[in-house]
Amino acid sequence: MNALVDVLYALVSDYTLRTVALGSAVLGLVSGALGTYAVLRRQSLIGDAIAHAALPGIALAFLLTGSRVTLVLLIGALVAGWLATLAIMAVTQTSRITFDSALGVALSVFFGVGLMLLTYIQQTAGARQAGLDTFLFGQAATLVTDDVWTMAALGTVALLGMGLFWKEFKLVSFDPVFARTIGLPVRLLDTLLMTLLVLAIVIGLQTVGVVLMSAMLVAPAAAARQWTDHLGTMVGLSMAFGVAAGVSGALISSLVANLPTGPTIVICVSLIVAISLALAPHRGLVWRYLRDRRSSLQQPIADPAAQKGTS
Repeated sequence: MNALVDVLYALVSDYTLRTVALGSAVLGLVSGALGTYAVLRRQSLIGDAIAHAALPGIALAFLLTGSRVTLVLLIGALVAGWLATLAIMAVTQTSRITFDSALGVALSVFFGVGLMLLTYIQQTAGARQAGLDTFLFGQAATLVTDDVWTMAALGTVALLGMGLFWKEFKLVSFDPVFARTIGLPVRLLDTLLMTLLVLAIVIGLQTVGVVLMSAMLVAPAAAARQWTDHLGTMVGLSMAFGVAAGVSGALISSLVANLPTGPTIVICVSLIVAISLALAPHRGLVWRYLRDRRSSLQQPIADPAAQKGTS
């Protein structure tokens, strides 16, 4: 009990821990909400592709401005991720290349260009580039209050956009043919939804990095899907799971020396997925086992004498 009180006190009083926990909570909240659509539309790998595609945007933003201000770098990541999304959509709509193949090509090309630009920056910019490589694997400990405010502002825009077009996104995700029939601009709505997904992804790059960001987009929604069939409930659960993973990961990493926050957050959300797969009603493995066992016990046992007489 005393240990819990000490942790909660540190969460309130320690500047670094409080900042990292708040930033991780914002990340979990926004990525959990928007990730729901990626999971339901069976586009889970889009997060991985966009996160990797954001890397050259970060490098170019630094080269063009010479600034390491978080907002400037995230704008560069946003533009690069958005362009990658448009390229993926254009390729799949105008050719016979499948969606997953287009994702793989975009991920490889953009990430390769990003690594090339980072190498160039490291050789030419000297100490001015310090910190850019943290976007690869994330370094939540570098978050400051201004970074959290930037994440919160971009996240608010993403959540407001999702709320304003709730009915349209729901219809496009579940029945795009009917949406097109009633006159909705399906392609424009797809582009808008992808743009909001890009926003949700770029705000987490400094916390968990390019490599692990896809887990924060997919895992909370995948866990929430096990508990409900209703979109609104799923979004709420996904947001709650994302916040729980972010805050718990920040707390655990603060208690263990040299334990990175980003991977710890991903491990926490993975545990939430595992628990959901095991214990969720109707879909959980334990629930299914108990249901099958109950049904087998309720089956009538055939009378051997009756079977012999029949034969």
